[in-house]
Amino acid sequence: MKSIPTNQPQSLTRRSFVRTSGKALGLASLFGALPRGWVGGAYAGEGPEVSQLRCGIIALTDCSPLVIAAEKGIFKKYGLDVTIAKGANWAAIRDALSSGDNQFTHMLIGMPIASTMGLLGSPKKPMVVPWLLNRNGQAITLKSDLKGKVGADPKALKPFVEKAKKLGEPMSFAMTFPPGTHAMWMRYYLAAGGINPDKDISLITVPPPQMVANMRIGKMDGYCVGEPWNARAIADKIGFTSVTTLDIWKDHPEKVCAFTAEFAEKNPKTVKAVLKGLHEASVWLDDMGNRPEQCAIVSKPNFINCDKDIILGRLLGKLDYGDGRPPVTDEFPMHFSKRNCNFPQPKFATWWLTQFRRWGMVSAAPDYAGVAKQVMRGDIYTEAMKELGVTDRTQDDTGWEMFDGVKFDPKGDLEGYAKGFAVSSLKEGK
Repeated sequence: MKSIPTNQPQSLTRRSFVRTSGKALGLASLFGALPRGWVGGAYAGEGPEVSQLRCGIIALTDCSPLVIAAEKGIFKKYGLDVTIAKGANWAAIRDALSSGDNQFTHMLIGMPIASTMGLLGSPKKPMVVPWLLNRNGQAITLKSDLKGKVGADPKALKPFVEKAKKLGEPMSFAMTFPPGTHAMWMRYYLAAGGINPDKDISLITVPPPQMVANMRIGKMDGYCVGEPWNARAIADKIGFTSVTTLDIWKDHPEKVCAFTAEFAEKNPKTVKAVLKGLHEASVWLDDMGNRPEQCAIVSKPNFINCDKDIILGRLLGKLDYGDGRPPVTDEFPMHFSKRNCNFPQPKFATWWLTQFRRWGMVSAAPDYAGVAKQVMRGDIYTEAMKELGVTDRTQDDTGWEMFDGVKFDPKGDLEGYAKGFAVSSLKEGK
């Protein structure tokens, strides 16, 4: 900055005032008005379009990237003031995002797909997923009465299911939301045992934090949910883990960070700032030495509201099934960044669509590729990561094999895959 010459008068003359004001007015008319964020000669328009945001979460361990980014001041580094808002259930979370009360949210991967398509009671509201929050970290819990009778093989459940059905008192199993991950894991698990979840048992919806209480009073025979509510059932001696979802599908996707398509289109810098904060938080979370601190933060009543030590065990990969099977150490416990965790892979959306088709949630072949492209926004993710210098995360179109030996090829015959299961509730449109 040039200094003011000492021989120049400090007060403005009438002529210089008019000349200076005229220049300012000219600039103002050129831009319509001085933009908000203008500070002297610096223009602050490179920051996020919206700085104050609300983020919805459900009380599950996999909300951690969102909570950590807010609580440790990481979002603030990227110009965001984020309030974490705990929701009562997944429907409330969906509705708060749709209405604009929340600007982004913790979500089950199937939810933005269902909302975009207007399925399963979801009002049609296009949503986008530019970020996967985590891999693994869910399980199927069975009541303690089944210890020693049913282990990891769902086929062992079938005689109990058949007996209860004949008595007119079908067994009851819970998941957290019809198009969500827990619903698909429970359906896949039961069907692998020859049990049709739509005909042979009662499949009910229960919010995650209420699973343990409902099993305690005998309302259900089993449930699928995220941690820490499986570990909590073991600690409370009311249930045991039959399988983890890692056992069902190694390194599977779980929760996502979702936005409405409208918000993402209008506020691209804001969305990228959120993703940058999540990246930093997720890398921090995948340092196993940070997991005790993670648990101390997320265990608080306004987040998960569960003893931090119950949360920590499975985060460290220490898995006690709770039924006498030897404890194991998971090769891939819940993780948040490594192994290309966060890229919103289109293949995951196409697999979900095959399961919507399998279970009669759509009555004709969906637009597998079109919906996946619309919802899973790898372009937004890639752009945000490039601005951070992260260039090693890419789209992956390889397939995988589920625990029942059935292989999924995302480049193969998706409709044939959906129709190829022995147990299904497939519907055909007119």
